[in-house]
Amino acid sequence: MLQVRFHGRGGQGVVTAAELLSVAAFEEGRVAQAIPSFGSERMGAPVVAFCRIADGPIRTREPVTAPDVVVVADVTLVHHVDLLDGLAPEGAVLVNTSAPADSLHAVLPFPDGVRVHGVPATELARTHVGRPVPNAALLGGLCALTGAVSLESVASALVRRFGPVVGGANALAARGGFEAVAASTGAAA
Repeated sequence: MLQVRFHGRGGQGVVTAAELLSVAAFEEGRVAQAIPSFGSERMGAPVVAFCRIADGPIRTREPVTAPDVVVVADVTLVHHVDLLDGLAPEGAVLVNTSAPADSLHAVLPFPDGVRVHGVPATELARTHVGRPVPNAALLGGLCALTGAVSLESVASALVRRFGPVVGGANALAARGGFEAVAASTGAAA
């Protein structure tokens, strides 16, 4: 089972990202669940969401406390939230940043063995969607990083959720996120 925890701020689409990831997994015949968790429902407030993907039944229903992957939509959360709490020793972190992944070690002390990848998700969203909502680009990066779902399934989930125009623009942002991570991992679309 793959367990993913998404961290972001209200308005960055992390709850939607967890839901779309689960829909993409369903489209591929897998079992998935998405769980949102947020306190004050306002723009800019810290938000966390979870997604599990498995090939068989998922019996647990609680939030993900031991993620395999942590997706960070806003790196400034490092000062407010323990982003790496419970991360698997050989886990991965996907961060919304245009800075080189190596420079992130100055902000977050990543344990040895943890793979860190950056995606310029906000820039990709502005380019393709016209708004700074990084979730689709991060989903594309997650596809390249984990191979848990295909980029095509994520694009299909985006179009189904947002329609052909907005969903198609988000699918382009997802492809950009995929390509950004694939360049460092060797993943193929």
